[in-house]
Amino acid sequence: MTQASVRTVRVAPHVESFAALTPTLPPATHTQSYALGEREIVLVEPATPYDEERTEWVAWARGLESAGQKLRAIFVTHHHGDHVGGAEFFSRELGLPIWAHVETQKRIDARVDRVFEEGDAFTLDGPEPTKWEVLHTPGHAPGHLCLFERSRGTLVVGDMVASVGTILIEPRDGDMTAYLTSLQRLVDLDAEVALPAHGNAITTPSRLFRAYGAHRLMRESVILDALRKATAGSLDELLPVAYADTNPALWPLARLSLEAHLIKLVRDGRATSDGERFNAER
Repeated sequence: MTQASVRTVRVAPHVESFAALTPTLPPATHTQSYALGEREIVLVEPATPYDEERTEWVAWARGLESAGQKLRAIFVTHHHGDHVGGAEFFSRELGLPIWAHVETQKRIDARVDRVFEEGDAFTLDGPEPTKWEVLHTPGHAPGHLCLFERSRGTLVVGDMVASVGTILIEPRDGDMTAYLTSLQRLVDLDAEVALPAHGNAITTPSRLFRAYGAHRLMRESVILDALRKATAGSLDELLPVAYADTNPALWPLARLSLEAHLIKLVRDGRATSDGERFNAER
């Protein structure tokens, strides 16, 4: 049995996954790539920048070809390095076009051959052809895309959620308001299974989407309460109060999330800022 076959898993009747080591955020260590389809295949998440992992990834893709399946394209959910670390290499090695959102196209070095927007779709030929709807789900990243195969309820979610660890919404690439809106949109799909980039398939996805949204709103409430109890607060002053339940080793990441929440509170008219310090709106 090859190493590639050990790490491949059939996660749905028409989807196979391949876990590749990537420089992602802990506790995750790998990014899941997915082969969508049965006769025609689209490969999602050209993730790894590591040479040995790339060799195994290419062996996986070519193994699909040798089984009589036709590789059609490489699909990128968003631009972060643990998702596109092999994009240019795999595209060149396998002779495949790259598909992505225009906001992702602006942010990666690899050539994007086809731009997908909200409402687009593609159909993959097979014994039972599958139609994949493209959903623009910004929040974690401006060009974040999900894929939904409605007839079987299969949802590829990229970094909207994870079954290991959590998802960082940071204040430069991210937008907390947009993320919460995108989460609710995924809830409304009532999918049967969600396929995240980090961790295993999620068999009760709407429950997890709701939990993620509730957790963000809980954190927002804690932050607002901390603001109300203080005359004003800088990020560094607010951090140990708002994230008192979080391991201090994780505070550098929590600080980014805190800032994203504060930006949302200012936009919502519930807080004010002079650029350095924040106040609750009285």
